[in-house]
Amino acid sequence: MFGLSPWLVSAFAGLGALFIAALLTEPLRRLALRGGYTDQPSARKAHERPTPYLGGMAVAFATLASASVLTLAAKKTDATVGVMLTSAALIAVLGLADDVRPLSIRCRLCVEAAAALVVVLWCGHPSLFGTWLDVVLAVAWILFTTNAFNLLDNMDGVVSTVTAVTAGFLCCAALSVGLVGTAAVMAALAGACAGFLFHNWHPARIFLGDAGSLFVGFLVSSVTVTLHRDNIGLSGYTSLLLITLVVTADTVLVMVARRRQGRPVLQGGRDHIAHRLQRLGLTVRQVTVAIGSFAAMTCLTAVLVMLKVFPQDTVLVTVVTVTAVAWVLLLRVPVYSVGGDGQS
Repeated sequence: MFGLSPWLVSAFAGLGALFIAALLTEPLRRLALRGGYTDQPSARKAHERPTPYLGGMAVAFATLASASVLTLAAKKTDATVGVMLTSAALIAVLGLADDVRPLSIRCRLCVEAAAALVVVLWCGHPSLFGTWLDVVLAVAWILFTTNAFNLLDNMDGVVSTVTAVTAGFLCCAALSVGLVGTAAVMAALAGACAGFLFHNWHPARIFLGDAGSLFVGFLVSSVTVTLHRDNIGLSGYTSLLLITLVVTADTVLVMVARRRQGRPVLQGGRDHIAHRLQRLGLTVRQVTVAIGSFAAMTCLTAVLVMLKVFPQDTVLVTVVTVTAVAWVLLLRVPVYSVGGDGQS
């Protein structure tokens, strides 16, 4: 592999992960069915039949294996890549443990915070205040984004599609600044999610589970923070917001809507953006395509801002305004029934 161009290294990493994930998912699905590791239908969930949820391990293994092999073979790895992959692997194990036997929120957050702190201290972060507060802010951002991806995993194919799109753009951004190892990691993640989509596209035969949604959220947020480690001031966090705008908007919308209705914020429900779009008449597949397309638009904008093609202030105001208008309109879509559980 030595001598391959950075683009070819990323391409091989993506294709390798795609094939590994596509082939490994079915055996994991059967294992989950035999072990009873299935997500049961309920009033708060969109699926109508028990569905296995160990698919995230296929995505994690495919990403880690393909990225590690390609970067080592091409001699493009560095300590930063190793730290990110090791920390992400820890998060995947945490998610798997939560899938098998639910963990407390405090336990999950403590492990996630420790992994995020390692990434931030070793791999770098944007500088807004020029003090230790920057470390706290970067860790908080990774924690928020990691769990936002977990919350977004509420409809067939949505998280897999959003992650594949986001990782693809992050791969291009990393290549543009010469971070070949990081680019290979994102290419592998994009490929793994694309391979998993063969099984997760509606009607899904298997779900990511916490192992998958936490893994992809942690890896995307960690790479995003690392890519902006040389940014000073608000410019870095502008790109961070644009790249993760879909998951951020979904999480904030759910939190606001539930607080307004007096419902537990952390309780599951069918009141996410995906469910609201479905209430407006879109099919599950159309919802997935719509959310994926919006993620592509915001990620492309973020990359162009990073490359200084577009002025940061103008783009931020425009995108945030459009998102806010759409967010307010979606907030008005009725998703809560009167009486009963209300999460229909």
